[in-house]
Amino acid sequence: MKTRLFVLLFIVAFQTHAQLSDFEHINFRKADSAALACKDEGLSNLPELAYKLTSNLDTDVERFRAIYLWVCSNIANDYNLYQKNKRKRYKYKNDSIKLNAWNTRLKKEIFRKLLKQKRTICTGYAYIVQELSKMANLNCEIVHGFGRTSMTDVEKLDAPNHSWNVIQLNGKWYLCDPTWASGIPNPETNEFEFQYNDGMFLTNPKLFAVNHFPIDDRWMLLKENKPTFDEFLNAPVIYGKAYTNLTGHDAPKKMHHIIQKNEKVVFKYQLYKSVEEDDIKFLIDNGYHNKKIKPTSTHIENENLTLEHLFDTKGFYDVHLYIGEDLISTYTVKVKS
Repeated sequence: MKTRLFVLLFIVAFQTHAQLSDFEHINFRKADSAALACKDEGLSNLPELAYKLTSNLDTDVERFRAIYLWVCSNIANDYNLYQKNKRKRYKYKNDSIKLNAWNTRLKKEIFRKLLKQKRTICTGYAYIVQELSKMANLNCEIVHGFGRTSMTDVEKLDAPNHSWNVIQLNGKWYLCDPTWASGIPNPETNEFEFQYNDGMFLTNPKLFAVNHFPIDDRWMLLKENKPTFDEFLNAPVIYGKAYTNLTGHDAPKKMHHIIQKNEKVVFKYQLYKSVEEDDIKFLIDNGYHNKKIKPTSTHIENENLTLEHLFDTKGFYDVHLYIGEDLISTYTVKVKS
């Protein structure tokens, strides 16, 4: 089993799909190798781990890369603890005494599982990335805020539910999310599986803001056009594969749409890498059956992707965008006569 896991991590570690426009001149092979060489290390001696990960690397971005990849490839997401925390926080949201008591218990549980079992939730991921970074003389902060996935009930999203990191490199701040980059639950067993997503390493802030909303809006790292909290709640659902295919999601800004029959909906994206027009499909589901179809029109120019689709039949549709086999985003469209 360990051999299989090592091979899997070796394969995914060298599939670089991050938004790295500022570091295109950097080859991360040496940093990735340093992370893989420490795959059996524990967390009992963090200074020693930080030294092993970073001492032979030349730049701050490589040092952070080794730390980040090691965390994402060795710390498992504890979904049971995540679900328990979610239930407790909702149960005690109107009882500050019980909520504070639960938060105190939770912190102890997070760090016990992190240190003993190398399992944690988002707070633990962000903490260990920050601690290892500090020991490598890197300026890294934890960001608390709201995160949205396809499973998030936005009607109940009234308290911060997620944490991630910002890292300062060459005087500039960058975003990353080690929790969502580390892997996903198996859809059949709900058990965590390592599946590193490099798109959440130094991610474009414009794309990151679609499903991350920090309590302190300076950590959006956007100088203008910052989304409001309502805009964040109403935004489309984007998936992990969006981060490996896109650098920006420009339109539509909302998930839910009501239009007239024979009206078009326009979709605009900024591509991370070139794609073939034939690889772009919508999966349209009316609740009874679904099928993949090509958009009514597709236009690709200078990494900008514009799609239009005309809805000519009355009904309610879930509209899922795919690029190749990658699920990118979801919208709903209600077509009135």
